[in-house]
Amino acid sequence: MAAFSATSVTFASSLKLSLRNNVITERTSNLKMVTVGWRKSSFPSLKTNRFRVSCAAKPETVQKVCDIVRKQLALPAETQLTSESKFVDLGADSLDTVEIVMTLEEEFEITVEEDSSQNITTVQEAADLIEKLVEKKAA
Repeated sequence: MAAFSATSVTFASSLKLSLRNNVITERTSNLKMVTVGWRKSSFPSLKTNRFRVSCAAKPETVQKVCDIVRKQLALPAETQLTSESKFVDLGADSLDTVEIVMTLEEEFEITVEEDSSQNITTVQEAADLIEKLVEKKAA
């Protein structure tokens, strides 16, 4: 009777064949049990914040957008709003987002195209779009 034990065999830099101390026992060339599993070591993430491009709207524009979002969604004062706050995470549905955009249009005296309004998901995106439209209007 022969017994073999293996912990891992490397096939590539990021994939390993894992035999985690499973014992392969052989009796007259009959295999009792073999368990093989693949596990991912770690692939680098394709998402990165290092190369993020942002228009960086004025802080007062971001604050005004935060105030409008807070009022429109009836958020309590203790709810933390930042430029990265997503409307969905704050409980907004598509109708709420449309109402937020309409209020922003009134407040900043701008017109937001329907295509642009569908792409607004965060406070920062709204503030950046407002800055762009205000500059365009002034020119």
